[in-house]
Amino acid sequence: MLTFTPEYWKDYELLDCGNFEKLERFGSVILRRPEPQALWDKVWDEIEWKKLTDITFKQKGSHSGEWINPKKKPTKWQISYDNPNFRLKFNLSLTSFKHVGIFPEQAANWDYIYNHLKGIEQAKFLNLFAYTGGASIAAKAAGADVTHVDSVKQVIGWSRENMEASKLDNIRWVVEDAMKFVKRELKRGKTYHGIILDPPAYGIGANGERWQLEDSINELLKDIAGILDPKEHFLILNVYSLGLSALLVQNLVQQNFHPTGETENGELYLQAKSGVQLPLGILSRHTKK
Repeated sequence: MLTFTPEYWKDYELLDCGNFEKLERFGSVILRRPEPQALWDKVWDEIEWKKLTDITFKQKGSHSGEWINPKKKPTKWQISYDNPNFRLKFNLSLTSFKHVGIFPEQAANWDYIYNHLKGIEQAKFLNLFAYTGGASIAAKAAGADVTHVDSVKQVIGWSRENMEASKLDNIRWVVEDAMKFVKRELKRGKTYHGIILDPPAYGIGANGERWQLEDSINELLKDIAGILDPKEHFLILNVYSLGLSALLVQNLVQQNFHPTGETENGELYLQAKSGVQLPLGILSRHTKK
C-alpha cells in the first residue's frame, strides 16, 4: 500500500504522538490535542511534553471541550504553506471542537492538485466538504476556476479569509449539501477537470440533510463520475473514519470511475519529529489523461 505525506511544511510540525494525544507546532505555538489514531505509547516522556506545550485541549464532552492557555498565547494567528511553486496562508483559531482550521496532512493533496491543474487549459475544479479551503486555494493558485462547497456558512467565511490572505480571488462559494449540489450539476451537464472530496463519517447539511458516510458515499461517487470531464480529469477521495477499510475505498473508486484511468490507493500520514508515523486517512487518487 502506498503512503503519502506533505513535503514542504515549515510552519507546521508534528512533534510526537501517542496515548491518544498529539503534540504539534503551528508556527510559534505548540498545541497538545486528542488524537484517536495514536494508540501506542508516546516516544517522549511527560516531562518533555509539559515543557514544550503552550496550549492544551481538554475534552469535556464527546465532541467538544476547552483550551487551557496558561502562557497567554494568541488564540488567533497565521501560518503559511510554502511549496516551491506557490504559497498559501491560513488563519488559525482555537475552536471548541479541538480543530484550529487546518488539517496539515492535506498538504500532500494540495501539491497534487496544483501539479495536475497547472497543465490544463481553462481548468475547472470542485472541492466538496471543503472546510476552510486548503484544496480550493491550491487549485486557484494553479489558475483554475474553483467551486468550493460546504454546508457550514461560518466555514465558508473562514475559507474566504484564507483566500484573501493568500492574495487570491474569484473562488465560487456555495453553502449547500454536497449530494444535492452534485445532483444539480449533473442535471445541468456541468463538468470538472478535478474534484476532491473529504467527507466526514457523519454530518448535517445546510438544510438539515443527514449525511452518513457508509449510506451515501457510493451514490455520491456515481453522480461525481458523471460530472468529471470525459477526456481529462482527476478525483481525490480522502476518508478519515476509524475502522474503515482501505480496500473498501479502493473498490468504490475502481467500480465508479473510468477503467482506462490510473488509480493509486494508500494512506495519508504525518511524520513526527520523535520518529513515529501518524496515519490520518485513507486516500484514493484516480487520474485520466
